[in-house]
Amino acid sequence: MLKGVTIRDVARAADVSVATVSRALNGIEKVASPTRDHVLKIVDELDYVPHSGARSLSSQRTDTIGVLLPDLHGEFFSELIRGIDLAARARGLHLLLSSSHGDPAEAAAALRAMRSRVDSIIMMSLNAGNDAVVPAAPAGVPLVLLGGNRRSAGHASFVIDNYAGAFAITEHLASDGKRSVAFVAGPADNIEAKERLRGYRAALKRATVAFPEWIVQGDFGEESGREAARTLTAAGPPDAIFCANDMMAIGCLEGLRDTGITVPGDVALAGFDDIPITRYVNPPLTTAAVPIAEMGRQALECCADLIAGRKPELQHIFKPVLVIRASSAARS
Repeated sequence: MLKGVTIRDVARAADVSVATVSRALNGIEKVASPTRDHVLKIVDELDYVPHSGARSLSSQRTDTIGVLLPDLHGEFFSELIRGIDLAARARGLHLLLSSSHGDPAEAAAALRAMRSRVDSIIMMSLNAGNDAVVPAAPAGVPLVLLGGNRRSAGHASFVIDNYAGAFAITEHLASDGKRSVAFVAGPADNIEAKERLRGYRAALKRATVAFPEWIVQGDFGEESGREAARTLTAAGPPDAIFCANDMMAIGCLEGLRDTGITVPGDVALAGFDDIPITRYVNPPLTTAAVPIAEMGRQALECCADLIAGRKPELQHIFKPVLVIRASSAARS
């Protein structure tokens, strides 16, 4: 940037008023497209960078999106943040990330801390839902919800059809002459986990052969998958195991190996989410694929629409796609 370049220098070089430069930089629609393009060309030539504080005061915008997630650790959240971040960078927006650690009180405190700092907020559902947390969001700041159930309460929401994904996985595992399909469930108070359990049960009832329910409790963590493997093999391993997310499935795979059980030779195995590592474990993991990064990207784009005063669709539902890999290959 040329030393001392100001908005007045840009206005002089573009032969427009300072107000026009400000409107062009802030995306205000009163500026005609040819004028805006000309101003932005001069901005690039002079390498002018607006002062963020002054810009915020004049436009009442921070160009920052708040992102509140239950956790920032793990491949699912990394993929989600990647999708949000790529879309934010493309629009020249910044992110303010925070984790609630699954605690509604922490989530409410984080939302209050974002007041006056963000133009919109993306929030992922907590285990017990959003009802106790949403009221803590800053008034007048558009809120976009990720996950949970389909009731958006007037807010735009992006949800996964967990029931359909779990049904497809269970239906797949219940084929090829199998007699037992166990399910490693997620946290008992988690909405996503409840829907995946419901899909598992419905698919068993729909099967042409009578399958008894066989459910082991997990918590979405890798170690709980490993512990579930020990529990299931101690009772005599089932023909197939469906874990409610991929991290538990990876832990289950390790736990089965520890007890001498082979996958898919002795037990077929599947997860849910299609986090990147599932392609590279041995054997590669069958799963219900969710477009995690794309969901994040669309949520960010929704925030941008809301900030601009546009009215996006309130409900966006992503149906998982069954991805069959070697971990559930038919036994010869």
